[in-house]
Amino acid sequence: MDEVLKAANSSFGQIVKSTVFIKNMNDFAVVNEVYGRRLGGALPARSCVEVARLPKDVLVEIECIATVSK
Repeated sequence: MDEVLKAANSSFGQIVKSTVFIKNMNDFAVVNEVYGRRLGGALPARSCVEVARLPKDVLVEIECIATVSK
């Protein structure tokens, strides 16, 4: 995600909304810890949804909306 944000002239600090899709809600604490550590002090709006299956059978997928720098 870092590389995609950089390519769009953005960063983790410019994320305004994210959605976390997680295969097993029992993993929420681990995902939340990594997510919080990676985003640092940024606190964008966020939702987390448990899903039955993700592409390529990954355990977590994150989509985000971020502003871009000019």
